[in-house]
Amino acid sequence: MTLRAGKQEDLPQALDLIRELAAFERSPDAIETTLEEMIRDGFGEQPVFEFFIAEENEKIVGLALYFYSYSTWKGKCLYLEDLIVTQSHRGKGIGKKLFDKIMEKAQETGARRVVWQVLDWNEPAIAFYQSLGADLLHEWVTCRLTKEQIQQYTPIG
Repeated sequence: MTLRAGKQEDLPQALDLIRELAAFERSPDAIETTLEEMIRDGFGEQPVFEFFIAEENEKIVGLALYFYSYSTWKGKCLYLEDLIVTQSHRGKGIGKKLFDKIMEKAQETGARRVVWQVLDWNEPAIAFYQSLGADLLHEWVTCRLTKEQIQQYTPIG
């Protein structure tokens, strides 16, 4: 198995893995991102994400996709959007190795915080993150607006 930075030509397999994650998270129809958008957003003029892959026999079996955010209190932060290991390769330490790459990148870039989310019913992932010493924050509520809500938004006042 090889761990390395993701490349544009990895995106078709990466998107397949993202679709597998969506099915696992009981939202198989929620994927709106296209391959073309991922190429633009990851490798265009203003890339907004990067990723690492775990590869075995030229097949991507794991993915850690991340981007940078900024905290007014802390400064530069790394946000781990998804850590995915294909079903057939779970329990082999691949997720831990990908997480290690994320932490290495955070250290290299001077990130002051690494943030991610986990579904409250995903007990194996929660146990994994707790084993790493992660704080699970229950006092923060995630807020979001969908594409449709953004388009319909009008300023108040």
